[in-house]
Amino acid sequence: MKLIKKILTTAVTSAMLAGSAQAAISDNEVRIGYLADMSGTYRDLAGPNGLTALEMAVEDFGGQVNGAAIKIVSADDRNSPDVASSTVRQWVEADGVDMVAGLVASSVSIAATRILEQSDKLGIVSGSAASSITNEHCTPNHIHYVYDTYPLANGTAQAVVQEGGDSWFILTADYAFGHALEGDVEKVVTDNGGTVMQKVRHPFPTGDFSSFILQAQSSGAKVVALANAGSDTTNAITTAGEFGLTQSGQTLAALLLFLTDVHALGVDAAQGIQLTTGWYWDMDEDARAWSDRFIEKTGVRPTMVHAGIYSSTMHYLNAVKESATDDTQTVRQQMMDTPINDMFAKGGVIREDGRMVHDMYLAQVKTPAESTNEWDLYNIVRTIPAEEAYRPLSESQCKLVNN
Repeated sequence: MKLIKKILTTAVTSAMLAGSAQAAISDNEVRIGYLADMSGTYRDLAGPNGLTALEMAVEDFGGQVNGAAIKIVSADDRNSPDVASSTVRQWVEADGVDMVAGLVASSVSIAATRILEQSDKLGIVSGSAASSITNEHCTPNHIHYVYDTYPLANGTAQAVVQEGGDSWFILTADYAFGHALEGDVEKVVTDNGGTVMQKVRHPFPTGDFSSFILQAQSSGAKVVALANAGSDTTNAITTAGEFGLTQSGQTLAALLLFLTDVHALGVDAAQGIQLTTGWYWDMDEDARAWSDRFIEKTGVRPTMVHAGIYSSTMHYLNAVKESATDDTQTVRQQMMDTPINDMFAKGGVIREDGRMVHDMYLAQVKTPAESTNEWDLYNIVRTIPAEEAYRPLSESQCKLVNN
């Protein structure tokens, strides 16, 4: 009789524990919202294929966590902070979304993370570049995962200055990302003994770069730096080629260039360009294996943003599983406490400011002779260690950091 009573007590206790763990996940569902530019300037670097990467992560996780179903909703932010704000507010206040993923244009991310902070929900920024997202715009409710303007400057700009490019003309996209990149690059250039001769800002997005390239040519600067991204960058590079900018002795530095940009330009036009990246599909066995699965689903090789969306989603879901809750602050702390070791990063860690720090890479676009297929585009020149790549916490303006 005592044995039967003990068995029943154990069974009831186990059921209660299981029930409480399940109840800790609100509505018995983990809901993820994917917000990105699905049709405009930044479509190729994240866009619909970023949603595919997120769906791959959910599928690989088994579609549920601790018995709770994982649901995905998605929307096109149209690169509009107003659209982003209203969408995220609807998601968290009415639709029960627990985490917002994607987040590409920096102005969109800053607007979205303000709503997330007000609602105490979580955001994982994978596509945005502005280093201010975990500096003056940091919140306890978001993580910046893939890259930012600080390592872009420390990688590409530093390398170009050290190679003799000591006078600069910077052409900047006129919004938060471009401003942050311009500022980070100017600091690196001047700290390394160079001079920024002129800075010009263009509307976002811009279709015709003719007048801007003519200004760059007449500036007398050795280096013409593009502090923009997506189709703005490819349009500017194409225009520079048409005007013979590099043939006249100037160096073109694309400060943020994605794999899809290089693929669109082709190695004939892009060969020799140096760039900084957080990941490359052919960098190691783990990256290649995941990329092979991705191209089967999408027909294209993944950018670092696509890979980061997959990695960050898996890291989030593992944190929900381990902490047995979708409570924002509990899950964020679990993510901070757990190193990232996967197909995207080895030894990556999330700091108190929300910045995920990991190795970055200086790459150079291959020549046509070196490239063996349409996606064989980069040579990795050197690794930029995580501790060198990102803004040190001692220089942080983030309210979460005790300097």
